[in-house]
Amino acid sequence: MYIPLSAWMLYHSYAAFGWSLGFIAGLFLLAFFSWTLFEYFAHRYLFHYEATSTLGQRIVYIFHGNHHEYPRDRMRLFMPPVPSIILAAVIFSLIYGLSALFTGNGDYAFVYFPGFLMGYLAYVSMHYAIHAYPPPRMLKSLWRNHHLHHYKYPEKGFGVSSVFWDKVFRTEPREEIQS
Repeated sequence: MYIPLSAWMLYHSYAAFGWSLGFIAGLFLLAFFSWTLFEYFAHRYLFHYEATSTLGQRIVYIFHGNHHEYPRDRMRLFMPPVPSIILAAVIFSLIYGLSALFTGNGDYAFVYFPGFLMGYLAYVSMHYAIHAYPPPRMLKSLWRNHHLHHYKYPEKGFGVSSVFWDKVFRTEPREEIQS
């Protein structure tokens, strides 16, 4: 459902705003790669938040703790559609508002949001593949990073679609899993 929406938003940016394909591609790629930083911080600080209240602990468990308890459960690897749509609407609104605040024009959200959304889709697809399939040779470091995060170092390896931010913030697991 997000791919047709993103395609329409990108077309709309070209047709209605008259932006060049180069500008659209550049902003789209910036947004796509900014997803990886968002993913890293969300995983590290929201999904692994150490709540002190019972309610807080329950919320963290529902959002991510159950995935750590049952990492091979394929039904726990994607967000259900209704919460996903609500969250997407909130994120679009935030991007639109920030665009309007910093540039005086919210229209940039029509390019940035699809790029960010495609970053999210790449992330969830990669996350599913990491838990469901053996690693292809070229992506072995991603599988390694995430498996070490799940099975040995839950305080490290927060990047799923990229190990870049784990390297930058020095949270990359360094040891191999012993078979």
